[in-house]
Amino acid sequence: MSVNKLLQRQWTGYSTTHQNRTNLSLHLIAVPLFMVGTLAALYGLIMLSPLALIGATLGCMVSLFVQGRGHTREPVQPEPFTSAWDFMSRIVAEQWITFPRFVVTGGWLNNIFQPSPAGCNRSRL
Repeated sequence: MSVNKLLQRQWTGYSTTHQNRTNLSLHLIAVPLFMVGTLAALYGLIMLSPLALIGATLGCMVSLFVQGRGHTREPVQPEPFTSAWDFMSRIVAEQWITFPRFVVTGGWLNNIFQPSPAGCNRSRL
């Protein structure tokens, strides 16, 4: 799948799979953590720093764990990953492009403040 198709497909359902206030709040912390982790990984590779690579790996793992837990609160789940490549490409696209776009375009604020869908306890922590 091309990058453009991946981003379009991800963007199309993004608001639907990111409605829960707790999940949205967790993403606001976890996505920047993932970004810092990937930048630290690049630094670690360039500088040949095992400590930076370990820290980067832990940061990314914590970020993905937190986001995964947040997604369990969503009434609509994202589609499952089909392969390791699908996992990597979708995660990188979400962390670096789709979620920041969601925030910048107002989707995050819209979903935080919209009324809860029927049967969905959006404020539960």
